[in-house]
Amino acid sequence: MHRKDFIRKFGYLAVALPASTYLFNSCAGLYYASFVEEDGALRIPKSEFLQEKGGKQIEREMVVVQNRSMGYPIGVFRTPDGGYKASLMRCTHRGCELSIAGSTYSCPCHGSEFDRSGKVLEGPAEENLRSFEITADSENIYVHVS
Repeated sequence: MHRKDFIRKFGYLAVALPASTYLFNSCAGLYYASFVEEDGALRIPKSEFLQEKGGKQIEREMVVVQNRSMGYPIGVFRTPDGGYKASLMRCTHRGCELSIAGSTYSCPCHGSEFDRSGKVLEGPAEENLRSFEITADSENIYVHVS
């Protein structure tokens, strides 16, 4: 192998490997919940927050709802007090779709970060995410989108 070919092939690898690691880590654990749209709300069964892991049933910290009419997904996080917070996964800086890293929303375009309730943690975004009212009954949560 010639030096030029070696540099080209391993140069691509040096760039692609860290990028793919970031991509796979940001997608790990992301769960798209099923829902029904009714009367201006998205009805999500609370069972969507449960998963079986290692033979045990555990609760997911968050789920994503892919509602096409909104244009962007909605992230729904469980709060420590047993409630829920829902935010549109659209960056308020330039409109890029957000990813979820741990318990924060992260913008892949310019690096803005938001907490699980949609509040800006890191700019350049200056406005909080669009959030939605949530109500619940014994079996479902309702994300009021209208």
